Amino acid sequence: TLLLCAYGFFFNLRPSEPFLTAYLMGPDKNLTETQVVNEIYPIWTYSYLALLFPIFLATDYLCYKPVLILQATSLVVTYSVLLTKRSLIAMQLMEVFFGVATASEVAYFSYIYSIVEPAQYQRVTSYCRSITLFGSAAGSVAGQLLLSVAKVQLSYLFIFTLVSAAVAFLAPWFLPMPRRSLFFHKIPATVDHEPRCNGSTLLQNGGDVESRVPLNSHNSTTVAAQRFPDEEKHRTGLVGVLRVLSTDFVQCYKCPTLLSWSLWWALAYCGYFQVINYTQVLWEKVRPSQEYEIYNGYVEMLSTLLGALAALLVGYLPVRWALWGELVLCGLSMLMAVNVFIMDMLKDIWLCYSSYVVFRTTYMLLITVATYQIAASLSMRRYALVFGVNTFLALLLQSLITVVVDSAGLGPFSPPQFFIYAGYFALISLVFLFAGLCKVFSRRRSGQESMENSSTGVET
Repeated sequence: TLLLCAYGFFFNLRPSEPFLTAYLMGPDKNLTETQVVNEIYPIWTYSYLALLFPIFLATDYLCYKPVLILQATSLVVTYSVLLTKRSLIAMQLMEVFFGVATASEVAYFSYIYSIVEPAQYQRVTSYCRSITLFGSAAGSVAGQLLLSVAKVQLSYLFIFTLVSAAVAFLAPWFLPMPRRSLFFHKIPATVDHEPRCNGSTLLQNGGDVESRVPLNSHNSTTVAAQRFPDEEKHRTGLVGVLRVLSTDFVQCYKCPTLLSWSLWWALAYCGYFQVINYTQVLWEKVRPSQEYEIYNGYVEMLSTLLGALAALLVGYLPVRWALWGELVLCGLSMLMAVNVFIMDMLKDIWLCYSSYVVFRTTYMLLITVATYQIAASLSMRRYALVFGVNTFLALLLQSLITVVVDSAGLGPFSPPQFFIYAGYFALISLVFLFAGLCKVFSRRRSGQESMENSSTGVET
């Protein structure tokens, strides 16, 4: 656990991340806005999408540890290329390596459940998610202090980030090699339960939202595998695993509650990353880093810490998610749309900073609720499948939006782009407004019918 926490901390300790756009468009790289936004940043989305499913299977087949080493290596290569190369092709290659690093994130949290006893899942997950959040926030504030107080050059922030990535690279080599995994190397005595479609499950604990790991302990043991040992052997091959995945996919998404939360998760994840990816470009246009002092690091730190606090408060919100969940998603999605609209229309850097903090905090709160509501209905194996599918759909939609915008000649950051993103979240809000009203009316109608039936029984 200490090794995992050390790896997560140094992997996310990136003082340079809030200043990537300023670095690429500054004198160090001297790239144009069109090159950065249209030709470099979209490569990460495409590579992440292309690598997500193969790395998901490779993670399970190779038992996690080799993929953790691959992830750490990819991050070191990413920042090495970023520091030493200047050409457009090199920066595009850098985004490909970063796509490998982000797609391999599934190995970090999957490793926990292959090596730790089920009774310790919740505690170890809490440790690892907290330390990654702390690493991200510490990196942001360290970068800002180095830039504002120590007056270092931007390139030094990337050197510090490379050193942090090199330290993170050492940790996975000392981790023990797991002997089991969810699909290819299963313990014969363990079989997953069918999905429990129970939308009324209460949230008990908070955590980081952008995490895709269950925080509830899970120990589903049955005698089914003992009855069918031959069937379990056949399911460990690639064809068998794909067959199991397709069967689980159909069974999981038959659940209306899970389908509803997964739909919001995929749609919001797509819109969130579209906004996050190009927010620094917006800030650069409103307040150029070559002319003014910028405070991106403080903003990233504040949004991360407030988002973590919002996630922790989720478990204490007295909301009946089974009844009011869609309407809450509607209202807070509209709040996100309003903040993106403010960022687009009011070209004031402080309003942009404030709207970004509210936007990201709201997203983290909602994605935490969605994470728990989905995880409450699933076994461990199907949890990994559903969140992998949701991420894939979000990236696919994000890629389609990027391609359509590029083909229309708008570019990912032409003036109407953030207005389009605001409209996107407003559309999500309207979809869940309709779904929430339908659910409320359906519950009331069923309640009235049950009351009428009971009164008829009394009269009889």
